[in-house]
Amino acid sequence: MSARTSPLHERHVAAGAKLADFGGWSMPIEYAGGGVLAEHAAVRDAVGLFDVSHLGTVTVRGPGAAAFVDACLTNDLSRIGPGQAQYTMCCLPDGDPRAGGVVDDLIVYLHGPDEVLLVPNAANAAEVVARLTEAAPAGVAVVDRHAEVAVLAVQGPKSAQVLSFLGLPGELPYMSFVTGTGGGRTEVTVCRTGYTGEHGYELLVPADRAGELWDVLVDVGRDEGLQLCGLGARDTLRTEMGYPLHGHELSVDITPNQARAGWAVGWRKPAFWGRSALLAEKETGPARLLWGLRATGRGIPRPGMAVLGSEGARVGAVTSGTFSPTLRTGIALALVDTTAGVAEGDELAVDVRGRPQPVTVVRPPFVPAHVR
Repeated sequence: MSARTSPLHERHVAAGAKLADFGGWSMPIEYAGGGVLAEHAAVRDAVGLFDVSHLGTVTVRGPGAAAFVDACLTNDLSRIGPGQAQYTMCCLPDGDPRAGGVVDDLIVYLHGPDEVLLVPNAANAAEVVARLTEAAPAGVAVVDRHAEVAVLAVQGPKSAQVLSFLGLPGELPYMSFVTGTGGGRTEVTVCRTGYTGEHGYELLVPADRAGELWDVLVDVGRDEGLQLCGLGARDTLRTEMGYPLHGHELSVDITPNQARAGWAVGWRKPAFWGRSALLAEKETGPARLLWGLRATGRGIPRPGMAVLGSEGARVGAVTSGTFSPTLRTGIALALVDTTAGVAEGDELAVDVRGRPQPVTVVRPPFVPAHVR
């Protein structure tokens, strides 16, 4: 089965993008003339433009749609109001052998009591849609709009200036959204969200108008140092922030408790998928916990590498690992056995191709966050 392509695919090819499969989509990993290091630096220092149209878009509409979604997903929608967004998770339900495992993590945009928009990950969008569709009460429609909506991300300290040049609303509180027009013509939902740790926005636009918006952003952003950025830089940026990536720090075999994502669980809610299992695990304590690791030697940790304790025994595994362009050293996220008694500041090692490389245990983020 061939990979799906973004509505901006031809523009990526023309810009010399290196393309790779990402969740079943052919997406830019990096661009010619820049590369991951330059693209990463542009987001930290100026502004970067990403195509993240591989992310899903799902509408849930009908009487009580928000209450229905709230009874399925982990976070508590009563914490926010219309025009606000919330990070949440879709977990396996109680009764499943892996109850509490994470099917997907996603953003929910609350339009009102009868309408929400969900943005799941590319590889999991269809399963999220299927699970919600099966559970939806009469009158509530779950509609997959993956092919209809493109998602662009404008991230970095100069992102607000770039949006202002288009007349798009940028003075928004973090995790909120409004609808405006880009370049005076295209309707755009502007979301003060992102996955880089910098002040930024994600722009939801009809797929058939995405090219027009992309071109205008490139044009007006040129004087602000805007750089096209691929998913390689997106990964190094999010790893520096300690943000989870599904399939790495979250999965059907990794619960929110283990991933230190309990802050995105509405523990006092009467219902959500996996509630009993997660409450029981929270009470007893998870068998493993997510930690950050900062290399003190030359080795670069990579996913799947063993984490070693002081006696050389395996105590966990790296879930994400990369070279940090900001810190100029290797960093990693890792699930570590709680029986190992690991604490912040401890010295461990990572088995890098048969050679133990020293690392220090830290609590992410590895660099300061500027999202607010």
